[in-house]
Amino acid sequence: MSDERADAGTSGTSAWHRRLEHIRGGDLDPETAQTSGMRRFAAISGRTVGSRRLWMGRTHVDPATNSGDHHHGEAETAIYVVSGHPVFVFAEGEEEVRLETSPGDYVFVPPYVPHREENPSSEEEAVVVIARSTQEGIVVNLPSLWAPVDGTDDAETT
Repeated sequence: MSDERADAGTSGTSAWHRRLEHIRGGDLDPETAQTSGMRRFAAISGRTVGSRRLWMGRTHVDPATNSGDHHHGEAETAIYVVSGHPVFVFAEGEEEVRLETSPGDYVFVPPYVPHREENPSSEEEAVVVIARSTQEGIVVNLPSLWAPVDGTDDAETT
C-alpha cells in the first residue's frame, strides 16, 4: 500500500473508497454559464458531483446558428465533436481562422483564447462534448474576437 493510500485511510473514508457518480445523458444540468447561440449542459462539475479539478458537459448549436464570441478564462478546454460539422473560429492577428470539424474530431482551446462556434448546416444540430481543467464551466462573453482579455498574462503560467 502506498503512503498516500495509508494516509488517506487514517482520516475517515479514504479517497479511493469514495463512490462513483453516474450522470445520465438526460439528467445534465442546464444551470451553467451560457453564451448566445448555444446551449451548455454540465455533467461533471463541482456543483453536480463535487469535482475539484474538472468540468465536463455537452454543448448544442442549432442549425444555421453562431455562438457569441467568448473565452473560458484560465481553463484549458478539450472538445470532442459528437455530431454535425461545427466550425470553431478564432482570431490570428487581423484574420479570422476557421477550423471546420466532423464527428470524431477533437479541438483544443488554450486558456483565455477568444473564439466562437458556428453551425453552418441548415438542417443538422451540432453537438460537442467539452472537458475543462476547472471545476466549473468558466464563460466570459465578449463583444468580438479582438476584445481585450483580462488575465492573459497568467495564461502562460496556468
